[in-house]
Amino acid sequence: VESVEDNPDGGCHIYRNGFYGNSIDIVEGILEVNIIQMTSIQMTASQAENSLVDFVVTCQGSLPTDVCTVVSDPTCQVSKSVVCDPVVVTDECLLTIRRAFEEPGTYCINITLGDDTSQALASALISVNGGEST
Repeated sequence: VESVEDNPDGGCHIYRNGFYGNSIDIVEGILEVNIIQMTSIQMTASQAENSLVDFVVTCQGSLPTDVCTVVSDPTCQVSKSVVCDPVVVTDECLLTIRRAFEEPGTYCINITLGDDTSQALASALISVNGGEST
């Protein structure tokens, strides 16, 4: 409590008392992300310019509103592509994310799930070989 005395008119005294308050909201946030499955999508010969891989991802904590996938070289140092998409998860955090790979090789995959207050990351190495992944 603070009391302040002003004398604006030379004889009048004004006293002001007040309180300052603030609140802190503690949010759970996205606590953990896991890539539980990686599946290559089989395509016809006419569609074979890109290899498609589905990543099945789970998370703990609050539900994400967006997902970003960073595809890098095998050392996870040099980024080759970044794709971000909004997601709608209503009950259980279980997502399937499909990504395209232009050429065979070994890649580092970083999948980040985020909401307004938090982010969580999972990483994996994937080997893409002409439509097949391991």
